Amino acid sequence: MTRIDRRALFASGAAAALLAATGLSPDAKPTRGGRLRVAVSRDHDQVTELARGAVFDTLTEVAPDGVLRGELAVSWQSANDARHWEFKLRDSVDFHDGSRFGAPDAVASLLSQEWFADRHFATVEATGPSTLRIELHEGNPQLPFLLANQSLSICPADCVDSALATGIGTGLYAARRIDENRHFLGERVASHYKDGQAGWLDAIDVIAISDPSVRAEALRDGFVDVAELPAPDGVLNRGEFAYHPSSQDIAIAARRGVGMPRVIGARGALDDGRLAERWWIA
Repeated sequence: MTRIDRRALFASGAAAALLAATGLSPDAKPTRGGRLRVAVSRDHDQVTELARGAVFDTLTEVAPDGVLRGELAVSWQSANDARHWEFKLRDSVDFHDGSRFGAPDAVASLLSQEWFADRHFATVEATGPSTLRIELHEGNPQLPFLLANQSLSICPADCVDSALATGIGTGLYAARRIDENRHFLGERVASHYKDGQAGWLDAIDVIAISDPSVRAEALRDGFVDVAELPAPDGVLNRGEFAYHPSSQDIAIAARRGVGMPRVIGARGALDDGRLAERWWIA
């Protein structure tokens, strides 16, 4: 069984144990406020992944339990051949710079990812301010799931070539600092269509630290709240920490008082890059 498989097993049931270890009951509800500090490795662009998940939305989202739901798209339908799709987009959504999100932004963002566009899209066009039509090279009923890929994040049409550097999205957190794969600081926007459902933190601060022993020291000494660790060395029996998925197969360690959902996204590390909007500080 691979490490990823073990994380998937954790996602299916062991989150309650981790909540108990942090002093929270499995039925604990998220609380609003606080700043979550996270130390990650420099491998796999973890800072970039967490920044994307905080700052940008996609058309659809796969919840931690694997259920597909709309994000910037509120509904969709396809013809019987699953080649022709119509998407209804969310109205009255603003980018962080104050500009209004619309179908042309979705078109430009999707087509900017040439590897995806060349492989899947025959045509992508706006048929109205908040309607989108997609035609595929061949039928694929899984298209709504594919559109949840973070690489297909939506940004203003005139920023698609520098989306991450510009940091202008429609996500729950506005970028205050993005140093690609080094440091990300995001602050909660004043209002958002996900209010009451996600985005419990006032701020998320992510720093990349190459040496795992230094990440462990930062967690142990209270400089960060969550650390990506390949082993519990440096924190095991050195304080009250929870280990994900376990102390024998550790991926993440968190200090007491860090809250997390009952089910953790299993498609990627750090809750599929959605940690900023899903976790909280009790």
